[in-house]
Amino acid sequence: MTSSAPSRPLLGPELGFREFVALIAALMGANALAIDIMLPALPVIGDAVGIPTENDRQWIITAFMLSFGVGQILYGPLSDRFGRKPILLTGLVIYTLFGILATFAYSFESLIVARVGQGLGAGATRVLAVSIVRDRFAGRQMARVMSLVFIVFLAIPVIAPSVGTAILLIAPWRWIFGLLAIFGGILLIWSISRLPETLHPEDTRPFSIAAIGSAFRLTLKTRQSVGYMAAMSLAFGGLLGFINSAQQVFAGPLNAAKLFPIIFAGTAISLAIASLLNARIVERLGMRVVSHTAILGYLFFTGAHAAVSWFGYETLWTFAVLQGGMMFCFGLMGPNFGALAMEPMGHIAGTASSVQGFCSTIGAALVGFAIGQQFDGTTVPLTLGYFGSGIAVLTIVLITEKGRILRPSH
Repeated sequence: MTSSAPSRPLLGPELGFREFVALIAALMGANALAIDIMLPALPVIGDAVGIPTENDRQWIITAFMLSFGVGQILYGPLSDRFGRKPILLTGLVIYTLFGILATFAYSFESLIVARVGQGLGAGATRVLAVSIVRDRFAGRQMARVMSLVFIVFLAIPVIAPSVGTAILLIAPWRWIFGLLAIFGGILLIWSISRLPETLHPEDTRPFSIAAIGSAFRLTLKTRQSVGYMAAMSLAFGGLLGFINSAQQVFAGPLNAAKLFPIIFAGTAISLAIASLLNARIVERLGMRVVSHTAILGYLFFTGAHAAVSWFGYETLWTFAVLQGGMMFCFGLMGPNFGALAMEPMGHIAGTASSVQGFCSTIGAALVGFAIGQQFDGTTVPLTLGYFGSGIAVLTIVLITEKGRILRPSH
């Protein structure tokens, strides 16, 4: 495959490029919003539904992420057979309905059921967003589009915790889930009215066990696909470790619960800056050079953070600066790892996106939960988790590239 393939036309009314990017970003943002908006509210939600311990509150995040990963397994093959749009609309309906159910949850168990259902619906937004982009773009063009999508998408984690905090000031915590249901409804209407079908007839695949199994085997046998999928899973797992325990870290060792939305927004902005930079340089330098350089930067920042925390020098400012540096490097890894994993999979984009989404999300959720559950009142477990995931990412990329990193893309 060439490093830059021409874009393919949409089947239906042509969506303007800016609206296309905005819609894809909003679809991907449904997942981020369903996590980040409630981080400041976890103590209130936990008290209301009877969650016994602080670490158990992390299940509100982890249950969503696990079902988000599981749901992706079918959406891709279904979309390869029946088209992107009808499967996406089905997922958005599920996301919205379970958002309404979560609004009226009365116990820990009913809230977790609602979060599992909402995660299942959100899985469609992730798979179909990536598949729709891959239907139209390849190689460095895809990486550039995904970077632009990330820039818009990252506005959501920047503002989501502040929105959650604002809701708590003027309304009960249930309105946080109500807002998620409203957002899902808006996406549903937008997609119905404006999104054309992007799956071309020649790319349609039969929905059968044999066809799906063949596509799964091809996805999991392709060295580049598996390697960068695993690397993304571990890197994202480190990030989820932070998300799972962020509220506890700011309320506990950093003693800065009121500053949590501001610092969280600052780290998300560093991600957005990295994505903007990536969109400008990836077509010139290539995905490998950019992402491999970012791995080394990630190890530097996470190693420094682990050392600062281990020797007892952690402050709010060291945390914010080193976390921002780590997130900047993650912003250069994420879209390029995803594009590199999908690059050889254009002819089975839907199924490949499902397999990669399932494996990377489940893996990341488990890694992030394991890191978050180690919270002991300090930032040491969290920062060591970052550093350990970074070492694992570098190791996997070295194996995938047969020991040769920082080389231009083919």
